[in-house]
Amino acid sequence: MTEYGRNPGSQWHPEDPLYGAQGYDGQQHPQQPQQPHYGEQHQQYGWDPSQNTGGPYAGDPYGQQQPAAPYAGGQQQDYYGSQDAYAQQQQQQHPQQQHESQQHMQQYQQQAHIPQQEEPQHQTQSFEQHPDWRSEPEEEKLSLFEDAPAPVRTDDADEPREERPRGRDRRGKGKKSKNKRRSGTACLLVAVVLLGVVGGGGYLAYDYWQTHFAAAPDYEGEGSGQVQVEIPKGAGIAQMGEVLQKAGVVKSVGAFTAAVDKNPKGKAIQPGTYSLHKEMSGEAAVAMMTNTSNFLVIPEGRRAVAVYGMIDDKLGLPKGTTKGVAANQAKNLGLPDWANTDSKIKDPLEGFLYPSQYSAAKGTKPEDVLKQMVARANENYAKVDLAGKAKELGLKSPLELITVASLVNAEGMTHDDFRKMARVIYNRLKPTNTVTNGKLEFDSTYNYIKNQSKLDLDPKQLRSYDDPYNTYHVKGLPPGPIGNPGEEALKAAMDPEQGDWYFFVSVDGKTTKFANTLAEHDKLVQEFNEFQKKKQQG
Repeated sequence: MTEYGRNPGSQWHPEDPLYGAQGYDGQQHPQQPQQPHYGEQHQQYGWDPSQNTGGPYAGDPYGQQQPAAPYAGGQQQDYYGSQDAYAQQQQQQHPQQQHESQQHMQQYQQQAHIPQQEEPQHQTQSFEQHPDWRSEPEEEKLSLFEDAPAPVRTDDADEPREERPRGRDRRGKGKKSKNKRRSGTACLLVAVVLLGVVGGGGYLAYDYWQTHFAAAPDYEGEGSGQVQVEIPKGAGIAQMGEVLQKAGVVKSVGAFTAAVDKNPKGKAIQPGTYSLHKEMSGEAAVAMMTNTSNFLVIPEGRRAVAVYGMIDDKLGLPKGTTKGVAANQAKNLGLPDWANTDSKIKDPLEGFLYPSQYSAAKGTKPEDVLKQMVARANENYAKVDLAGKAKELGLKSPLELITVASLVNAEGMTHDDFRKMARVIYNRLKPTNTVTNGKLEFDSTYNYIKNQSKLDLDPKQLRSYDDPYNTYHVKGLPPGPIGNPGEEALKAAMDPEQGDWYFFVSVDGKTTKFANTLAEHDKLVQEFNEFQKKKQQG
């Protein structure tokens, strides 16, 4: 292979396409140190940078290095060098050297004009010389054609060679598959969320429509069977509907409230016990609960015998029917264990036929009405600690507390009298009582025995009549209640007003006056007698 550029003074012809390249100033320069990394690349072209140290292409045959600004003798030259200096140097060169220089340039022109498409072949040859070389991988791009064949790499035009897959390419393919699986999972998750949103929105819309516009679920007809329903005191219409729904009377609260809105009498439904049917329409339930002919109202303080007569009248039964049922089935009506603790008790149901409103439509059995009353009494008595309060007041049992309440209800004219009346009872029950010597001496107890209601009684007859219930004859409380007290009388018996009263007289039959001594009592009795005379005289 010919080595050119041996003579450091070799000239280049102006027709050379690389004539006037950057850095050539027409002067010979000292030989530059050889660059090691250029040597390997230029040896393949036969280029020896050490043989040409003065030309602009020393170590850079392609002219790719950036030139420095040329200077000559301290004066700035033209960027391409001075043509005069070049011509002078041309004339000084030996003809043989010019000839060799021309050959040198012709060979270089042949190599300098190598077409661009041939350049990858030289790069491929360079790859062959350096097998450890690895190029940076191109950025991975997503393609719609996942299954497209891998690109083919060619070393020679006639011999295609399939590119060897690299580790990163293999990992990239797996990553694409994982991405595809993740995309599928994400789509499924989005679908589920959308379905939930749509379903939830549909449910809310349906619920809103049902609540605000659609008719409430309801049964049809009058229903069947029989069920006892207790409407608590102070309950509103909606709360009543909840009680009826839980009992299986109506299908929904809305059905009941809607029926109340349509029936003007529905607003007048009172607390109490109702005998209704199972699975009634809301309209039928309201009609039955507002039909006064189906109800029985028991006033407070009524004796049991009076209550039995009211039930007979309401159910259209012969007189004495309910009294006989009460005597025969008293143990099956739900009385508490402490109800019948004394064998001298005349009626075990006395004090447990709680005053209230009850359902007693025609066809209802008297024992069912009695059960309603006993259940209502147990419910109200369970709200307070009867046993604890009785012990606190010096009584023997809860039954005695009910008995005190029945006496208060019988003797008091108004609720304002009840607490003072209760204090009179407790004062007379004291062992230290020397005024009445431990006797209550209530006319109401004698009237209970006689089943009457009189005010003007003969004191001698009262004291001489021997009966456990006659408080003029025996000390202490009667064996049991003498009536069925209401809520206010029970509260007064549990919380009596403080005072030293031992006597009381209802002068006009409307109000009660209380006295501490017998002398004060006698004056009140005189007022009572005068009032009765005036009343008789008209």
